[in-house]
Amino acid sequence: MTVHRINRQQVLALVGLTLMWGINWPVMKLAVSALPPLYLRGITMGLASLWLLVYFKHKGIRIWPSTFIEWRDICILGLPNIFLWHSLSILGIVSLPSGRASILGFMFPVWTVVIGVVFMGEALTRRVLLAVVAALLGIGLLVWHELTALQGQPMGIVWMELGAISWAVGTLWMRRIHFTMPVQTLTVWMMLLSSPFILLWSSSTEVWPAWQFTPAIWGTLFYAVFINYGFAQIIWFGMARDLPPATSAMSIMAVPVTGTLFATFMVGEWPHWQDYVAMVCVVTAIAAVLLPAKATPVMQAE
Repeated sequence: MTVHRINRQQVLALVGLTLMWGINWPVMKLAVSALPPLYLRGITMGLASLWLLVYFKHKGIRIWPSTFIEWRDICILGLPNIFLWHSLSILGIVSLPSGRASILGFMFPVWTVVIGVVFMGEALTRRVLLAVVAALLGIGLLVWHELTALQGQPMGIVWMELGAISWAVGTLWMRRIHFTMPVQTLTVWMMLLSSPFILLWSSSTEVWPAWQFTPAIWGTLFYAVFINYGFAQIIWFGMARDLPPATSAMSIMAVPVTGTLFATFMVGEWPHWQDYVAMVCVVTAIAAVLLPAKATPVMQAE
């Protein structure tokens, strides 16, 4: 049996990555208070993809797709993974507390296995059933609270779950396409091609921002371009293929927890009891579908 171990550098990188992704939720909540959400997404994503393109080219990674099939894969995978997920999730952040949005957004591993079972003939196991029940309980709690709250906005939950489902669809497509380009190339071009379409969408529904912001808002834009889309992507690409599955799962489970905790200090969002219970439900659901099952000991004849 192969034992996967991670070194100290990987542990530090994984902790940093989890913090970057978790803190990004309250950071984006601050940003959308001053910027139209789709303009925010399209502009920051476009700028980040340009500097990542330069960075990866400098590192000697093949940047340009070489065949029509590679361009096709970029478009097919970019629609659910980047365009829909990032557009719908930013609309959800506008309507919801950022901690609650992070809990709902990271439901995507559960939807991945559910879609796989319903449409692709994957096995329906007890762990999948546990994940579905836990996820539905968590969503139900948050929907109930939004419907009963004086200023509740249940459409925010709809946006977040549509985004999570689109991310799940993209994940399943990603597993089934045998692309020949580096994953850095794939991701940068998905971002670069999605950003103008997000801006086109925003131009038909939003007012062009005045760009007269406080230093704090400029800081959120810097964070989006260089940290969330930038250094976090570089760290993930550098270590994702070397991580044991259980370690990756723990990182994904920690992101909504981190987002909820930092939202309290950064934007003054105090979670309700429904948020805490929903967080436990979502972490349970993610663990059920991502953490590997214990290996059954194999008896050998002596």
